Amino acid sequence: MRCLMFICLLLGAPSSFALDRTQVEGYLLPNGLQVLLKPGYERDHVSIRLVVGIGFDDFPCARQELPHLLEHLLFSGIDDTGEGGLEERMQALGGEWNAYTSSADTTFVIEAPARNQRKVLDLLLAVLQDTRIDADALQVSKSIVEREDGGHYTHLQRWLDRQDLGHRASDQLAVELGLKCAERSSVQDMTLEEVNELRQHWYAPNNMSLIVVGGLDRVLPAYLERTWGQLEPVEPGERRVLDGVTHKAQARRELIRGWLGDSARLHWMFLEPVLDENHDATYDLLQRYLDWALYRELRLQHSLSYGPSAQRERFGDTGLLSLNADLDSDQVEPAEQILGQMIERLRKDGLDRATFERIKAAAIAREAWTSQGNSALADYYWGALNDYADGRVGEAKTRLREVSLEDADAALQALFAEPGYVRVEKPLLGYDQLYGLGALGLGLVFAALLLWRRRRG
Repeated sequence: MRCLMFICLLLGAPSSFALDRTQVEGYLLPNGLQVLLKPGYERDHVSIRLVVGIGFDDFPCARQELPHLLEHLLFSGIDDTGEGGLEERMQALGGEWNAYTSSADTTFVIEAPARNQRKVLDLLLAVLQDTRIDADALQVSKSIVEREDGGHYTHLQRWLDRQDLGHRASDQLAVELGLKCAERSSVQDMTLEEVNELRQHWYAPNNMSLIVVGGLDRVLPAYLERTWGQLEPVEPGERRVLDGVTHKAQARRELIRGWLGDSARLHWMFLEPVLDENHDATYDLLQRYLDWALYRELRLQHSLSYGPSAQRERFGDTGLLSLNADLDSDQVEPAEQILGQMIERLRKDGLDRATFERIKAAAIAREAWTSQGNSALADYYWGALNDYADGRVGEAKTRLREVSLEDADAALQALFAEPGYVRVEKPLLGYDQLYGLGALGLGLVFAALLLWRRRRG
């Protein structure tokens, strides 16, 4: 029956049905593996995403790099040819692959010719089942992870991180609030036992989602049930509770970024209060509105910043919305004053209806072209896995349409109810300061020479 339903889906694919990205064939294999299949735009190509529900946030600070380490280890090789032989096999199939570890998941990304989709899936399955992990492979992967994170984590770097000197403004605030680890997780003391336990406990079919988009093979459902359906499920474990705000942060701080220059960056950051309904869509529209407000105030009206912007980030269970501006160092104070006036005006008057409706319409229109092509569509389903139900994923356009001016205004008032946190990033020295120090140094040298000559005379 599942194969018949899938064939009907394929037969309807050539017309506009294939372009309805909200409709997707999804089901669970008996072992708990979630499968999402979608006929895509390019029929001779497939995009594959295997999403494993384990990421950085599932581990305490000292062990956060553990899933990243295992991600690299799984490319160590499945036989005596090692990592190189594994890559040669993928090349022979005409495919490319990579993997990414994020705060919430670890995802394997594959682009391949449609004619080889089952062979590529065979190779990915072999990686999960047959990869040999030994002490040598562990050491190589540790070196790779260290290099990706910026090289060997020295005592000086650790000390700088502890002093809040090694973080971006938003990261620094997150550390201060207890939402983010102050130091990098060191991989050198991670063991084979830890890696194997993670692999056995979390790399299980009932903790995975497999997404395939493109020119789908008509027998793909039967193939998946015969092969991937044989993976053994495990008893699901409890995922780690996300960190919340546990510390207080200073209202305003200046951070050193670089050694020399006359540029600066101003960040005014606010914690996002949780909304009962449509949280992300509401704050997405609010972020777009504030993005325009910054552009109008700081660039068009006052010519202080070339690229001001509003940005949303997430740390643990807490959202952070920031107002950012690139500035000359001597323009930080007037820009901060203008931003304060803008925030106060929005608190008092709320959002302008005409501006909000224009920005909302542009955001809805943008959704029509943001997921073009098999790869973008596969990524869209990757990001919308939590919204999948009954053969459909939640449509961003629908959620945006549901946000009213009153909803956005209420979110704005909640966001600006607290004064927020100001962070200013500046180099250690400006050019004028450098010239002044140089002149002072020359003066001291000249005075010392005069004193020396007088004493000799």
